[in-house]
Amino acid sequence: MHDLVIRNGTIVDGTGRSAYRGDLAVDGGIITSVGGKAAAGRREIDASGLLVAPGWVDIHSHYDGQVAWDPYLSPSSWHGVTTVIMGNCGVGFAPVRRGSEDYLLNLMDAVEDIPVPTLAAGINFEWETFGEYLDSLSRMKRAIDIGAQVPHCALRVYVMGERGAANEPATADEIAQIRAVVRDSVRAGALGASTSRTRVHRTRDGELVPGTLAGIDEVMAIGRGLGDAGSGVFEVISDMHGVDQAMDWMTELTRETGLPLSLAALGNGPTGPGVRRRLDFMKECNERGARLVSQIAVRSPGQLNGLETSTNPLLNSPSYQEIAYLPLDERVAKMREPRMRARIIAEMPEQPGNPFGMPTEGYVNLFVLGDPPNYEPGAEMSLAAIAQREGRSPHEVYYDALLLRNGRELIYQPFNYTRSYSLDPLLDLLQHPVNVISLSDGGAHCAQICDANAPTFLLTHWVRDRGRNGRLPLEFAVKRQTRETAMLYGLEDRGALLPGLKADINLIDFANLNSHAPEIVHDFPANGKRFIQRAEGYKYTIVSGEVVFQDGEPTGAMPGKVIRGAQAPG
Repeated sequence: MHDLVIRNGTIVDGTGRSAYRGDLAVDGGIITSVGGKAAAGRREIDASGLLVAPGWVDIHSHYDGQVAWDPYLSPSSWHGVTTVIMGNCGVGFAPVRRGSEDYLLNLMDAVEDIPVPTLAAGINFEWETFGEYLDSLSRMKRAIDIGAQVPHCALRVYVMGERGAANEPATADEIAQIRAVVRDSVRAGALGASTSRTRVHRTRDGELVPGTLAGIDEVMAIGRGLGDAGSGVFEVISDMHGVDQAMDWMTELTRETGLPLSLAALGNGPTGPGVRRRLDFMKECNERGARLVSQIAVRSPGQLNGLETSTNPLLNSPSYQEIAYLPLDERVAKMREPRMRARIIAEMPEQPGNPFGMPTEGYVNLFVLGDPPNYEPGAEMSLAAIAQREGRSPHEVYYDALLLRNGRELIYQPFNYTRSYSLDPLLDLLQHPVNVISLSDGGAHCAQICDANAPTFLLTHWVRDRGRNGRLPLEFAVKRQTRETAMLYGLEDRGALLPGLKADINLIDFANLNSHAPEIVHDFPANGKRFIQRAEGYKYTIVSGEVVFQDGEPTGAMPGKVIRGAQAPG
């Protein structure tokens, strides 16, 4: 008798092959049969009318802080994610020397908008080395699996101290130490290493984060440390200026080590001029022995503005500051008073901005998000267009929009979007063989951005709903965020519904799969606030053969593990 049998589902197995009907059996947390009619199970789930798919493998998260106190890593797990990989963009909390903890906390606050009081209350820093960090994480029960990478910022400060934090050049001896620490960290279980080479990432003092200006000998040493250990991904976020533009060092490094380099390129935006040329160049390099992949988001990244967010557009208004301390409902009531409304509107900035240094394009690039959220608004839906139609100033439209849904409405500011007022340019890029689905940023930008529903958005928007301008095949979309992401990191034990693989499974009511609008809650340590985004349609989420969510509610099962290094099937 099997431990678990899922009967009569439509199986989309993550390999890309066509969906088919049948049963799936699980024993000891491992899939033992797929398709056909399975023998009886101690527990059976009728999946008639449901999709049966692998658990999503999210390779770009920032749960480095939240992993210390949240066993569910919400909201990602609410959207069917069963494996998350953190330590991206060069930021994280290991390795660390005594006395450097506060620096790393402040860095994470500055780069990823995770408040220092929350991090300080939630993290105990009972480790120094990366292996000790993984040991610490392993002591906590959790619902889903986690993996981590060695972040260059922490690594540089660990080896170089204040000189590393100040972006001074590394000496030959320090470069050798960096390489050795990366090697030892991967041998202890790190899934790779990451670095930030973008001027977007800065400390609260406006300084570039450690490693931004690192010489090629230093970043090559990180990659060579992975090579010494024989596994791992080098994750790089870059503006693609200077020596990065030609990608010579990246190509050379992957050819030398045989290991992949995963690039998040910020220059010109995700669909800007030259992106297709860069992807085709990477493909040509791979055909000559390189291993380059490019990270792509499933929609335009964008900032969310509201009365409860970190980027409230009224924060610099003296009149608004008079009432900013009030509970939201009382604040909204005050804001609806005609005299207060007129005062605040008169003090609003001429042009809306953002903390990411992205071109704002003014009110033509601001939209009411709504509930359900609309991530592909047309030009006629911009605040500028509404203002013109209604004969009001954009400031008035913005102000009044913030009061919708009793002050809980969000204004969406997608970056690099208004060239076409459409996600059309992404359709081709989502299918490019060099690209890998990434950049959900779960756990980051807590009260600025909420893109952790990316897997749900991929299935609903790109597969089910977007009929007028082309869709992605269901089987292709599932493979993109399961087997492909898992295999990039050497996680051969998951990402597909095949005998011998880990039983991480989603059972989905596809017709009724949806995301709700993001909302602000105060459920972090020290009353920290963050965005959450709920989903419906995930009937069951299963990790290692145990049901961890049923109808969106946690069951209390805690089968999640810390992943240590590449994983073989079985």
